[in-house]
Amino acid sequence: MAASVPTVAAEGLIAPPQGCPIMHQEAKPTKCPMHQSKAPECPMHQSKAPECPMHQSTAPSSIASSSSSSPSVPAHQDRAYEFIECPMKAASRDKLTPTDINPDNMMPPPNQQPSPGQPFSLSKSRQESAIPRAGSDQNWVYPSEQMFWNAMLRKGWRWREGDLNQKDMNDIIRIHNHNNEAAWQEVLRWEALHKRECPCGPSLVRFGGKAKELTPRARLRHWMGYELPFDRHDWIVDRCGTEVRYVIDYYDAGSLDQRHQSNTVLDVRPALDSLGAVWDRMRVTWWRWTH
Repeated sequence: MAASVPTVAAEGLIAPPQGCPIMHQEAKPTKCPMHQSKAPECPMHQSKAPECPMHQSTAPSSIASSSSSSPSVPAHQDRAYEFIECPMKAASRDKLTPTDINPDNMMPPPNQQPSPGQPFSLSKSRQESAIPRAGSDQNWVYPSEQMFWNAMLRKGWRWREGDLNQKDMNDIIRIHNHNNEAAWQEVLRWEALHKRECPCGPSLVRFGGKAKELTPRARLRHWMGYELPFDRHDWIVDRCGTEVRYVIDYYDAGSLDQRHQSNTVLDVRPALDSLGAVWDRMRVTWWRWTH
């Protein structure tokens, strides 16, 4: 699942309950203190909290509401495991009432209902990622085909005959999930520089798309004659209590890479909004130039 993807040269599944046919692999490292009975090496460790706090389960609502340090569960993740548990449950899902935009992913609540006039049925099953969700002992869960379709409609897209079919939506979801897994692997490579200070490993707090906001690097590359990225995401990563922002530019590779089954090139790097991020970027640039 987490296949590597080429990055620009400048710088830089699943455990449904028994009975469901989806395969699962544990993504938790065996040596991380959070998975041991005692965690003396984890800097976040406390005597009353044997697990690393960044991966603890969300507290009860009465406690969670009074604690500002624990990130709230995104609306689209709140019931996500019901659709991993058994995809057929999606068919009987109650109609959701609209709520405010969720700040963790800048998305409204998940909508698994077919849109009016939808030309074909779409899968409502969702796939668990290998990306840990901050403030939880679970991973982020990818949208279903139906959720992705509804999201495109919200952004103003309208289906016309010959545009997309059921197989196309399946391919879109596959590529979307693959790109996110690849982006997380790039984040882990950067976070390896901080393994000593965060032995528990990073987790993803929130994310958002900023396709219309070019990064300085993307703009500079364009001035040098290179193509512009077709998308941009900002990911906020929890590094054992410290939030770090990562910038991801998505470039069209042109032809399909048969090895990685992707035609997207990712440029993943920490944003230059702290001295630590500047130092990390300088170190990696030096290593790439000298090795």
